[in-house]
Amino acid sequence: MNKKIVKSVVSATIGIFVACAYQMATAADSKPFSLSTGFDYSSGKYGGSTSTDILYIPVVAKYDTGAWSLKLTVPYISITGPGNVVKDIGAIRTVGGTTRTTESGLGDVVAAATFNVLSGGPSDSIVDITGKVKFGTADSNKGLGTGKNDYAAQVDIYKGIGRFTVFGSAGYKVLGSPTGITLNNVFYGSLGGGYKLNELTSAGLIMDLREKASATGSEQRELTAYLTHKYSNTWKAQGYVVKGFANGSPDWEMGGLATYSF
Repeated sequence: MNKKIVKSVVSATIGIFVACAYQMATAADSKPFSLSTGFDYSSGKYGGSTSTDILYIPVVAKYDTGAWSLKLTVPYISITGPGNVVKDIGAIRTVGGTTRTTESGLGDVVAAATFNVLSGGPSDSIVDITGKVKFGTADSNKGLGTGKNDYAAQVDIYKGIGRFTVFGSAGYKVLGSPTGITLNNVFYGSLGGGYKLNELTSAGLIMDLREKASATGSEQRELTAYLTHKYSNTWKAQGYVVKGFANGSPDWEMGGLATYSF
């Protein structure tokens, strides 16, 4: 039996929410391609008086080859609010009044490449290094994004302890600034743990942290609870709920993701 990390990525919290389930799988179970889709819905005031509601529907394509994992996320996004909140950043400007409008369309396309530095061995640990590019494809005139590219690099570490898995990540993101607004580059990280309920189901908690990205914004602090279930060698699903503890985070968030591997 080989050990592998089953990682489902939903762009939601931490810019991108990473839920991890440490599962036993044979080499025959490993499939190079996967397609995922689902939804993420969040709501929060982000330090203001008016709520911003965001619906995010990603389509994620992933290809694993050797130690490399390549991923492309193409999302649809709909935002209802005063127009000052950008997903995964928070409030980037102050606005007066309480008028809410709805805008929708293509979100920011994200490309990521992950290299597995360490896998298993005597320490039963996994170390990944990831580089990401968020292309500014969301319409900044509609308030769906900044219209600028972002770049990030991060390290993820996983450690198996019986039925438990502890994991953490640390990264640095270079944010592109839209005209008239200065966004700061930020450090971010997460720490969590998962428990294997049985051979097919895992659950866990993740705490995400990030520095504030703008003078009018705030840092992010979020706690995520997730549940992952593997239905077969080709299908798995994941659900999660999020509670925000800072003005840079939504007040609450929830979502789900289904993945087909082939």
